[in-house]
Amino acid sequence: MRVNLPARWEGVVSRETATVTDLSRSGCFVLTGGKVDVKELVWLEINLTETQVVNFWAEVVDQASEIGFALKFNSSSPEDEAALAAFLEKFFQNAQK
Repeated sequence: MRVNLPARWEGVVSRETATVTDLSRSGCFVLTGGKVDVKELVWLEINLTETQVVNFWAEVVDQASEIGFALKFNSSSPEDEAALAAFLEKFFQNAQK
C-alpha cells in the first residue's frame, strides 16, 4: 500500500532518516540515502502517526543505489505487529470510502 510515513533506520554502516513509501504486513520500501547490502539486517522505526511509532528488525531484500531499499520484516514486538496490522486495516478501509 502506498504511504508517506517518516522513519529512521540503522544498519551496519549508516544511520539515516527516511520515508516509508510502500508498506505491508511483511515489509516496506524505504526511500533514503545511506549504504546497505542485500541480506543486511537493519533496525527500522516507522512513525505511523504523530504519537504511534513501531519498530522492526528487517532484512534488506533489494537495494536501489541512492534511492532506497526494500525490507522484509523479521521480528518485532507483538504490540508493534498488532499496531501495524491495525494501521493497515484502517488505512485500507479509509481508502475504500
